[in-house]
Amino acid sequence: MDKPRDLIIIGGGAGGLVVASVAAQLGLKVTLIEKEAKLGGDCLHHGCVPSKTLIHAAKVASLMHRAKDYGLPTVTPKVDLGLVNDHVQSVIDQIQVHDDPERFRGYGCEVLFGQATFINAHTLRVGDDEIRSRRFVVATGSQPFVPPIDGLKEADYLTNLDIFSLRQLPKRMVVLGGGPIGLEMAQAFSRLGSKVTVVERLAHLLPQEDPEIADALKAVLETEGIDVRTSTSAEKVYKEHGATIVQCDGGLNLEADTLLVAVGRRPTVEGLGLDAAGVNYDARGIKVDRRLRTSQKHIYACGDVCGPYPFTHMAEYQAGIVISNAIFRFPKKTDYRVVPWVTYTDPELARVGLTEQQARDKGIDPLVLRFPFKGVDRALAEVETAGLVKLVAHKGKILGASILGPQGGELLHEIVLAMKTGAKIGDISATIHAYPTLSQVHRRTVNTWFGKKLFSPSTRNVVKWVNRILP
Repeated sequence: MDKPRDLIIIGGGAGGLVVASVAAQLGLKVTLIEKEAKLGGDCLHHGCVPSKTLIHAAKVASLMHRAKDYGLPTVTPKVDLGLVNDHVQSVIDQIQVHDDPERFRGYGCEVLFGQATFINAHTLRVGDDEIRSRRFVVATGSQPFVPPIDGLKEADYLTNLDIFSLRQLPKRMVVLGGGPIGLEMAQAFSRLGSKVTVVERLAHLLPQEDPEIADALKAVLETEGIDVRTSTSAEKVYKEHGATIVQCDGGLNLEADTLLVAVGRRPTVEGLGLDAAGVNYDARGIKVDRRLRTSQKHIYACGDVCGPYPFTHMAEYQAGIVISNAIFRFPKKTDYRVVPWVTYTDPELARVGLTEQQARDKGIDPLVLRFPFKGVDRALAEVETAGLVKLVAHKGKILGASILGPQGGELLHEIVLAMKTGAKIGDISATIHAYPTLSQVHRRTVNTWFGKKLFSPSTRNVVKWVNRILP
């Protein structure tokens, strides 16, 4: 056994790569261990990158079908899913260059591939080798959760791990789960030509979102021809005459050529030997404090494996907290008060802060402002008018916002910055927004309130009085 490392990072995804890059370039003796044969993690290979690439390809197909909306002849694309997924892989390959192991080795970081297992709180086993370290970071991410549905394990189902390897477009697809992954893939495959049914056991899609906004998105998806079944549970899956049958409550039987399971994620903790290291964890992942320390203070965790938000941008944010605490030894705590996230359907559903109901649950009587995209000139010009902005405020401060609309994820950041800096809705109203842009929706939203004040009877009386007495 050689000299102990300064830092060992387990997991070569977004969070682990950020920590490894910084630590190695600062001259520490660093080892990065990844179970799979390549770096980049779920986001690059099975999540954010391939899904958004596929979604955009499906958007192009949708625009071809909608060409008449723009005064152009309608075109029906001949979709070859194999070619589409070749394009998806080409984008992954371009980004993979940034996650080349040799790049990290060039920083002085040792990169190992294999399962890392704690033997004790300071020692790991990787293959036949045992290595020690002063500090550790666990960043192993998450993986698809497969529910205990009768017959599902025996059925030919897909998850986000293999959906981007399909070569043939399924005629019929059933998607179990009305969360972000399920809806994004449902809409993408529907636009490419599959007949898609979404099964969600809860009453609303996207249960973490404002129900009003989630229901508005459901209406859009149904308009596009997606069969959305909420308050519906899959009870059994079996094969019949070459088709996959999903038997649901209420006597509903759904036939599919492809079954996509997208009912959630679970933290990847298996095989890590966390018990041997004395690290506390449960079904929700590794337990950490606000400095991202586990029950063993020299062992840190970041990203999906500890939560609470399963987003790549949160893994990167948490990696920064770990760097401050584990590398610079400067105490820093997480701050989750302003966390943005986006579901990349079309229109996109972007969210930050509190929903209306969450504000009321906290005893706040919020000011709730809404404005539809059909009232925004740029949205009209682009024939992308579905959706609305819903802003939740109190005493002039923004508590949260939900944006269902074109480029909702891009538009969200004006609200994120306003919340982070403490700007008030009056500041948004007073800010000049270029015309014609989609971002004008923010000013139009807050001005629904200022307009009521401006044209109130009391204001009208004051204006009349001022104009009578002044020359």
